[in-house]
Amino acid sequence: MLCLPSASSFPPADPAARGALASPQQGRLPIPSAAAFRRADPTAQGAMASKPQKMFREFDHFVVIDFEATCEKDSRIYPQEIIEFPAVLVDAATGALLSSFRTYVKPRHHPQLTAFCSELTGIQQQQVDGGVDLATALGMHDSWLASAGADKNRLAVVTWGDWDCKTMLESECSFKCISKPWYFDQWVNLRIPFEAVFGAGRRNLQEAVREAGLQWDGRLHCGLDDARNTARLLVELMRQGASITITGSLPQPPPPPPMLEPELQLQAQMTPLNHNISWCTGGAATTGGCCYCGVPIRGDMVTTSGPMQGRFFFSCGNWSPILGPMCNFFFWAA
Repeated sequence: MLCLPSASSFPPADPAARGALASPQQGRLPIPSAAAFRRADPTAQGAMASKPQKMFREFDHFVVIDFEATCEKDSRIYPQEIIEFPAVLVDAATGALLSSFRTYVKPRHHPQLTAFCSELTGIQQQQVDGGVDLATALGMHDSWLASAGADKNRLAVVTWGDWDCKTMLESECSFKCISKPWYFDQWVNLRIPFEAVFGAGRRNLQEAVREAGLQWDGRLHCGLDDARNTARLLVELMRQGASITITGSLPQPPPPPPMLEPELQLQAQMTPLNHNISWCTGGAATTGGCCYCGVPIRGDMVTTSGPMQGRFFFSCGNWSPILGPMCNFFFWAA
């Protein structure tokens, strides 16, 4: 079963797996028609729109995301990669659904989906094979927001949990050396305002939607359906007067070091800094002295006799004499 939104809520998905967007070469991107959110109680439909005052002056729009990624049952795929990139744009004043976006993303390190992953998400191998790389997906998403008239300075990303922005997107962009739009560096974890209204407790997204009195719509673990249901839950919390504010953010990079005097600067350039290397090669990346798993790299020299004896190399610092390296990062020093 393909994870497609119902016809009553969203326009049909593009069979070329590019979602609501046209190809970048076609210029201005079309915006899907707006659709109303559907509540379990039909008498409550349009409750947000009936309030003329603007309740959330901090933001003009919310963009709700819910990534799907490569996975395997009872084990961890490493590195994990995004395979579905969905988003739903919500008017922060009225709660109206303005537009939706989805593109499938082709994984680089594990291009063949596991049977468990396809069964869980509904994503088929041919969809990711016809997808784009993550950098292109981020660019398409940025263009979609611009075409929808969303001011990125007045925009907040909304997720169910911290995983999407804090863990998944950040780690994949880091080990692939991809620059992502700044607005993904902070987000609203909807669990927090939900618990403020309904009380603390462990709930998954589907349970939270039903507890809020809404009917689940679509397929669980389909990224676009999950994002749409998260958006409906967001609107219900807005209707109940919950405070929707930024709850999580990534640490800011340290300020650049002060400029050195010319003599000291020349001296620093003449000193090799092997402990602070940064490069991308062969699909592996290091930033700030860490391999793509986030563990600091280690340098060593081959001591066994043979043609490589005496050569220096870099590898992941996550290793032990018994198990060896925990990931496959390796690079010969020049």
